[in-house]
Amino acid sequence: MNILVIGGGGREHAVVKALKKNKTVEKVWCLPGNGGIAHDAECFPIKATDLESIVAFAEEHRPDFAVVTPDDPLCMGLVDRLEEIGVPCFGPRANAAIIEGSKVFSKQLMQKYGIPTAEAQTFSDPASALAYLKKCEYPVVVKADGLALGKGAIIAGDLAEAEKAVREMMVDKIFGESGSRVLVEEFLIGPEVSVLSFTDGETVVPMVSSMDHKRARDGDEGLNTGGMGTVAPNPYYTPEIADVCMKTIFLPTVRAMKEEGRTFKGCLYFGLMLTPKGPKVIEYNCRFGDPETQVVLPLLESDLLTIMRACREGTLKEEMVKFSSGAACCVVLASDGYPRKYETGFEISLPEMQPWEEIYVAGAKTADGKLVTSGGRVLGAVATAESLAQAVEKAYALADRIRFENAYMRRDIGKRALKALK
Repeated sequence: MNILVIGGGGREHAVVKALKKNKTVEKVWCLPGNGGIAHDAECFPIKATDLESIVAFAEEHRPDFAVVTPDDPLCMGLVDRLEEIGVPCFGPRANAAIIEGSKVFSKQLMQKYGIPTAEAQTFSDPASALAYLKKCEYPVVVKADGLALGKGAIIAGDLAEAEKAVREMMVDKIFGESGSRVLVEEFLIGPEVSVLSFTDGETVVPMVSSMDHKRARDGDEGLNTGGMGTVAPNPYYTPEIADVCMKTIFLPTVRAMKEEGRTFKGCLYFGLMLTPKGPKVIEYNCRFGDPETQVVLPLLESDLLTIMRACREGTLKEEMVKFSSGAACCVVLASDGYPRKYETGFEISLPEMQPWEEIYVAGAKTADGKLVTSGGRVLGAVATAESLAQAVEKAYALADRIRFENAYMRRDIGKRALKALK
């Protein structure tokens, strides 16, 4: 089989490597891919949001199957376009991808179907939002309705911060039209858990849980990033909590989407908060999380392509999906200064790897035959082991053998999870 993968980050590198384990896969194309993915797939410089060029590529090369991973092309309807020309896809159609594309839609869905989530009010004009803020208890969360590169949710500690967030989103349009509507949401407390799940629109099979580390600096200090590292499984996510989530969140969400005429097929990501009143949904994503994918897929013992095809064909069964009982840790190596100003263009030196190690490249390109940095998050150093403590130790051992000028990593990935295990 010839497979087409859309996207160009560490998540896509993990997906490509997992797909290649299937013996029937002869060729993988990745659009646009990156300098690291180019070692595992044939890359073409076509942006993930250039739907016309992607469709033209698919018409010319006729892939047997396509995997659309980023949020933008999913919400723009790339799966719809590819299916129209006869290319079977893993990923939701646009009318289902709205579960991530519009936070107002997903909040109203949860409210309508009784899915546990934070209390929230929606506003489409700044004056009403600003007036409401004066009545709120703080902190609150201000969220832009649409996609905002993971930066559209602001925790406001007081009225001034909340007013600033509303004005930036609705008046200054820092997220463009994504901020035309905002949610002002109750601030929830408790451990956060990410649960990716496979679904064919009827059956939901959760993957191993994970814990992301969003802040740029040790001790969860500094600015929010796309993720500085992850561990799996998340020790806060017990079998008892998993059962509650399946009954009150996972199945009700998939059934609600079907009821609304928006059957969701693909990877549905549940961002959860384990509050004193039980698990609640913070957010949905309509695709694999990044960097959660880099710790989840290395623990997958089943064949990824078989699962993806079953999701698309409506034949998914729980027994198709098996994960290792071990653990994984991903340490992100970034360009120092990320997520603000940083320099790129530095040569990357990669070490020989052991069987339990993986390197997933995110922000790197090939220049003069060398792999050089080209982004903020450069790569993920990943290790698997029988225990989480061993996985963390091995991931840092790998990260310390990777060399490039201006490299930066957090030194406490997994620390919170290990403390919870004690």
